[in-house]
Amino acid sequence: MVVLNRIYTRTGDSGATRLANGAEVSKTDPRVEAYGGVDETNACLGLARLHTVEDPLLHAMLGRIQNDLFDLGADLATPPTPGEDISKVLRVTEGQVDRLEREIDEINQDLAPLTSFVLPGGTAAAAALHQARTVCRRAERAAVALAQSEPVAAPALKYLNRLSDLLFVASRRANANGALDVLWSPGATRG
Repeated sequence: MVVLNRIYTRTGDSGATRLANGAEVSKTDPRVEAYGGVDETNACLGLARLHTVEDPLLHAMLGRIQNDLFDLGADLATPPTPGEDISKVLRVTEGQVDRLEREIDEINQDLAPLTSFVLPGGTAAAAALHQARTVCRRAERAAVALAQSEPVAAPALKYLNRLSDLLFVASRRANANGALDVLWSPGATRG
């Protein structure tokens, strides 16, 4: 259980913060960038959910994903240690990645076939989901950059990759299963 009695600690006043293991690092540390990107993605999903209330499946799915993203943030905020007991450290699991894949397949089966790239837009829900998708991709890039210098559990990287795919198909679902997608017309606006 998490208990937050004091919101400000003044630790960050000098540009430092603490990881989940208590280690003090700069707020620009790659690990902080990675879990900060996950936090931004989660905030975008919160906004997107304001527009998905009429779609119980999508609304519930996004709510569960928001909880997963807190798990992912905790995962990234806790540097792995050799021989760690996985039952004592919160890590994203392959099962969470597999669930995203099943949900992508479930949503995708009802979508109209794509004939071009999709521009962000259509309905308010779709536009918000596209924004969440692009922020998720940025979080993924930060996590990959972190993984190039420090250990990152593989499911964490996979989760971000699948999540951006899920947000793409979710945006199409929010656009009447693709009927309201705004399609790119290559070169159409050249003078």
